[in-house]
Amino acid sequence: MLVMDVQNGIVERYARSAALTSIQMALKAFRQMRWPVIFVRTAFRPGYPDISARNQSFSAIKERGRMEETSSNTQIWAGVGPRENELVVVKRRVSAFAGSGLELLLRSLDIEHLTLTGISTSGVVLSTLRQAADLDYRLLVLSDACVDDDPWVHRVLMEKVFPRQAEVMTVREWFAAMD
Repeated sequence: MLVMDVQNGIVERYARSAALTSIQMALKAFRQMRWPVIFVRTAFRPGYPDISARNQSFSAIKERGRMEETSSNTQIWAGVGPRENELVVVKRRVSAFAGSGLELLLRSLDIEHLTLTGISTSGVVLSTLRQAADLDYRLLVLSDACVDDDPWVHRVLMEKVFPRQAEVMTVREWFAAMD
């Protein structure tokens, strides 16, 4: 299970989102089954040397600050963990694979199937899903364990785009399928 961008500076914008509860429910199930959980967070080196002035969205992050590796904004939200022995990778771009070493970690752990959760659907979830599909991972997206600023975009991605490359279901549907 990848828990992506569920970090303090991002979660604060979604504090009332039901997706956070769904992430917690899925996480609890993964932990009970002793399946691997990997947390992915976005953070940058001090001074932001890893952000190019040519990168429109990340240049704005650099200007605002607040996203350095040691900043509280980039730490995993306490509502999900991580627990001892759960892995955390730091990414430098939108996809969980970008600058994080995630692919090497997944290959080393012999993981072939990924369950995706996170904030936001049109950001990290979309980018990670596309790259993971290109890398031949079997994919499940827990639709209610993802959230986006735009509910319409979330719905279109879940209903029209993601099913071409992944299985898409809610956490409750996933629980029922496991029984």
